[in-house]
Amino acid sequence: MLREFTKGLFTKNPIFVLMVGLCPTLATSGSVESAFWMGIAATVVLVCSNTIISLIRDFIPKGVRIPCYIVVIASFVTMVELLMKAYLSAELNHTLGIFIPLIVVNCIILYRAEDFASKRGVLASVLDGLGIGCGFLLGLLLLGVIREIVGAGTFLGYRLIPGFKPVVIMILPPGAFLLIGLLMGYFNLPAKTQHRILLWVFLFPVMAVVHLVRSYRRAPRVEPVPVGEAAPAAGGDADV
Repeated sequence: MLREFTKGLFTKNPIFVLMVGLCPTLATSGSVESAFWMGIAATVVLVCSNTIISLIRDFIPKGVRIPCYIVVIASFVTMVELLMKAYLSAELNHTLGIFIPLIVVNCIILYRAEDFASKRGVLASVLDGLGIGCGFLLGLLLLGVIREIVGAGTFLGYRLIPGFKPVVIMILPPGAFLLIGLLMGYFNLPAKTQHRILLWVFLFPVMAVVHLVRSYRRAPRVEPVPVGEAAPAAGGDADV
């Protein structure tokens, strides 16, 4: 049962491995906040729809199963959309825009309903929906963190480094495509290669800090000039 949950995080990550749901991923991962709420909305709909479809799977005629799935999914999407409009800011709702209602036809939701929930029990379907939803949420957050920090120089709206010049392309569609392509390539590498790259990603900042500390210690120290005494002129004597 635990495997049904963990597979959605890694081996069947919807963004980087299955490559589904890319339209809302590109549109809502420009900031951490919008990526988080998009992931939460999709996860709630996925878990609830998987549960209901698994419960009624024996009563749905095969010829009309897809329309029935869409009706179930649309019901939960409407609930989520109304709650988000009631409790989230108008600016955030504007950012998410049409992509919350479009969860109804999101490939991730329909794919799990048809491929898994319609064939398995309730508990397995809940874990599958939760795992795939969390994998989608984590993927969005990873993209959102990188794009917001690099593309805007902020995190959750707070400026991190004064004077930092953002790489504006990262918050635009071309930057999103480029970043998703790089991360897809990483997640589809062999496990050993992934571990090596991840190790270097963590070691590089540490090595850079160590190098800076060593350079600072080796740099010649300039003795401060006592108060009241003039500094010696360059190339001449201090006394006149």
